[in-house]
Amino acid sequence: MPILAPSQEALRSAAAALVSGGLVAFPTETVYGLGGDGFNLQALARIFAVKGRPRFDPLILHIATLDSLAVVAALSSMDRALRNKLDALCARLWPGPLTLILPKQPRVPDLATSGLPTVGVRFPAHPVAQELIRLSTGVVAAPSANPFGYLSPTRAAHVQEQLGDQVQCILDGGPCPIGLESTVLDLTGSPRILRPGGIPRELIEGILGPVEGPPKDPGEVLRSPGQLQSHYAPHTGITLYSREDMIRLPYEASAAYLFFDRPSYDAWTQELSVAGVPVLELRERGTGRIRVLSPEGNLGEAAARLFELLHDMDKLGVSVIRAQWAPGYGLGTAINDRLSRATAGF
Repeated sequence: MPILAPSQEALRSAAAALVSGGLVAFPTETVYGLGGDGFNLQALARIFAVKGRPRFDPLILHIATLDSLAVVAALSSMDRALRNKLDALCARLWPGPLTLILPKQPRVPDLATSGLPTVGVRFPAHPVAQELIRLSTGVVAAPSANPFGYLSPTRAAHVQEQLGDQVQCILDGGPCPIGLESTVLDLTGSPRILRPGGIPRELIEGILGPVEGPPKDPGEVLRSPGQLQSHYAPHTGITLYSREDMIRLPYEASAAYLFFDRPSYDAWTQELSVAGVPVLELRERGTGRIRVLSPEGNLGEAAARLFELLHDMDKLGVSVIRAQWAPGYGLGTAINDRLSRATAGF
């Protein structure tokens, strides 16, 4: 399974693979996607098989032009108020890390939508993703390019490590600049966020006014990816702490530590120093097992680094990862959503 720089030749080759029913991993601004033709039943089935994804978890269809939206979404069935909201979101937030749940066109395969009358659609901002979609079928189904439930890939090497030779090729667009999956917004009724992600709720509300948050119990039917309680998890167990509790944790040689910002890490080492722990030695011994999401506490940087650092820490052979909650606003909401779901299976 080659990793290819996204030259025009490589993009044409990858697009041809999609047209013929193959699978291609490609970068987006959020995470790397596992792409297949959105209308090819064999390709869709292969996506579920490669990921080990349950068939009740719907896929997101990716487009590269606004004109393609009508190919997959039954826009004429939406009332005028919802159409106005849709138009405003498309004008302000597309292309970008926003997935919209809309009524689907009959031609969209039920396999892509898990039999639902709705479809999740995204117009990614990454130029490699856009060109690949345009050169192929115009509609590409693309969940994250990783085994179901595990950490999403934010680098081509993550895809190679996790999926081996199960895709035709991997287009390497470098690290994903956002690093968290898209925000999913249900626009089939009163707007509701189903999954926090790369677009903060505050930004959506600045366009639409108040929107509902994720349902506390999504029930038996999943309307979008990312609604399962256990998801986005490394193999190593994670425990989560407030800043106050994190800085009071004792040092354990068998644990790894993920701090949100440098001041929190400094406060922790100060507490350890007071308790008689040789902090200078700890900093030398624990360098590989102590990480900081964003030294300056920048939520964008923290989001972009979350999965990458968890991938790295999952290879350390420690018994547990002790992680600090992010602030509960903006992208911090999405960071905390992923951290929470990463702990649910342990």
